[in-house]
Formats: sequence, structure tokens, C-alpha cells
Amino acid sequence: MMNKISKPQVEAELRKFVGADVYVHSEATSFVFVRNFKVNVTEALIAGEGRYRAALRFDGHGWLRMEELTHYEVDGRGRLLLAGYDDRGRMNVALHLGREPFPE
Repeated sequence: MMNKISKPQVEAELRKFVGADVYVHSEATSFVFVRNFKVNVTEALIAGEGRYRAALRFDGHGWLRMEELTHYEVDGRGRLLLAGYDDRGRMNVALHLGREPFPE
């Protein structure tokens, strides 16, 4: 079940991936889709109020940033699922992190 983002809780969940090899699933409606992009996360941040942005620094030199995030969930496999919904409940962006590949 997706919960509204609690910045301290999501920040703590993001930090669990720092220093680890992580599989990333990321998408933004109609214009970005990345699945099972494997990186070593060296830094993870969340910022904003109400609508949040999360940023991952990976492999010591690259960044991935997602904006307009509103909800999160940690599933039974320890995967962090972040999503952004619009005012009509439609998901516009998603950022998922896991230690194993996501199903294709």
C-alpha cells in the first residue's frame, strides 16, 4: 500500500541503498522508461515539501533525479517504491529501487 511520503522515513529508506549495487526502475509518463539499470549508489537524497524530489548519485559520477514524488512503499522484498500522483490520482512518475532485478 502506497503511503504519502514522510521525508524522514523515505530518507532513511534511501540511505539503506547507499554503498550497494541497486537495480533501478524509473519512468515518467510518456517520455522516460528505464528498467533494471544497475548502479552502485554513492549518495541518496530527498528534498522538497508536499511534492518531493529524490536524487541518486551513482558510480561516483552520475545522477538520477525524479521530481513530483508524492507516495512511497517498501514491499516485502525490501524494494523502495516511490511514485508521484496528480490531483486526479494518476501516476505520473515512478522510481523503484531494489537489490534484485525487477521482473521484465
